[in-house]
Amino acid sequence: MNSTRTSAPEYEHAPTIIGLGLQDAGEILTLQRAAYITEATAHSDFGLPPLTQTLVELQEELSDPAVTARGISERGRLIAAMRLRHKGDAVELGRLIVAPDRQGQGLGTLLLRHAEAVFPDAREIRLFTGEHSAANIRLYERLGYREAGRTTAGSYQLVHFTKPLTRAGRRRAS
Repeated sequence: MNSTRTSAPEYEHAPTIIGLGLQDAGEILTLQRAAYITEATAHSDFGLPPLTQTLVELQEELSDPAVTARGISERGRLIAAMRLRHKGDAVELGRLIVAPDRQGQGLGTLLLRHAEAVFPDAREIRLFTGEHSAANIRLYERLGYREAGRTTAGSYQLVHFTKPLTRAGRRRAS
């Protein structure tokens, strides 16, 4: 596991962001399912891909060289994680997850800021969330993400966000 120290003003002693890999797949999947129950409830959609993804599918995703997984562990428990996919000059951030009992404590912010610094050659970061995910939308907007469009997903919309990455922004985030 690779450790990178990233600080955030929400923490006196910032947690360490670690690299995650195949050996962490089971713990990532457990955290993912726990974190996405809130999303599924808000959108009345319990068939969300994060809830239906299998361990084998997650292992395949983590084996992809274009995918980088990072997380935060506390006392041996994975409490937050995300996956990044480097595509050309953009980074696609997916599955930003925080344990339900740790949400609202700045862990998502810490991971987002870290994500902006992972690929120095990237010019843009992209992500999406469901339209009923008010806390996620507030977080993304507060950190400078702008709505780039919406797509239909059943009875609700997915809100797509982008944020340009500048060299100065990446230095601040690291």
